[in-house]
Amino acid sequence: MRWKIHGERQIYENPWVNVWLTEVEQPDGCRWEHHVLKLRHLAVAAVVNDRREVLMMWRHRFITDAWAWELPMGLVEVGETPGEAAAREVLEETGWRPGPMKPLIYAEPANGITDSQHHVFRACGRAAAPRTAPADGR
Repeated sequence: MRWKIHGERQIYENPWVNVWLTEVEQPDGCRWEHHVLKLRHLAVAAVVNDRREVLMMWRHRFITDAWAWELPMGLVEVGETPGEAAAREVLEETGWRPGPMKPLIYAEPANGITDSQHHVFRACGRAAAPRTAPADGR
């Protein structure tokens, strides 16, 4: 059975995240307010070379205070397809120009709290030689 939305209002807004308070009714009739994060959509790229090696970055994230391997990823800009965003992020974050982007998987990994769509692509083919530093300075 479906939940019903009786109203919603935005309580916070910025270019990356918007927080809404939504009045919902569950199928059992229970009615309450639920926080919803409305996020811009995300594009991720798995760039694989002829030896089946995957291009990844070793990065520190202050939010979790942890270092981890990451695939190139970023927000889909207005007027851009998710595939274009994935290719742009590879170039900006690694300096490598990927081959054609092919859809690999689509997910909404936290759809109980957010509307964020994650589009994951695989770049088949060779990537151009890297520059000395990523274009966005990271």
